[in-house]
This record gives sequence, structure tokens and C-alpha cells, in this order.
Amino acid sequence: MPASRSRGVVRTWDEDAGWGVIDSPDTPAGCWASFAELDVPGLRTLKRGQRVEFTRQEVRQDGFDFAALRVTP
Repeated sequence: MPASRSRGVVRTWDEDAGWGVIDSPDTPAGCWASFAELDVPGLRTLKRGQRVEFTRQEVRQDGFDFAALRVTP
């Protein structure tokens, strides 16, 4: 399936591990996201509860059915 754009809210973010989960109506059970996919200047991190836009793809990643390919606040 091709990548699609969504809007969501950061459920959790582990700054030390560099990944977290974004919740969205388009991604049941959440979307896995890595710091490498964050489109932000400086230190690439997110905060719990932060609203974001992201490109998602259906893949199996650490127990999630979706992975973010690009995330912007």
C-alpha cells in the first residue's frame, strides 16, 4: 500500500530510545515513529500530547501495523 498523509497526537515518546507512537483515526492501535523521520530543526524529539502531521505506511514495525515515514509538528 502506498504512503498516506495523516494527522495525529503523540501518545508516547522515548527520548533515550528515539522512538514513539502516534495515535490517529487512520492508524488503529497507533503508528510507530522514529526520530530519524522527524522533520524538525535541531534536536529531533516529540512531546506526549503534541499534534503532528505524518506520512504513514502499512508495515509491521515493533508490533505496530503502521510506521511513520515523515513527521512534522
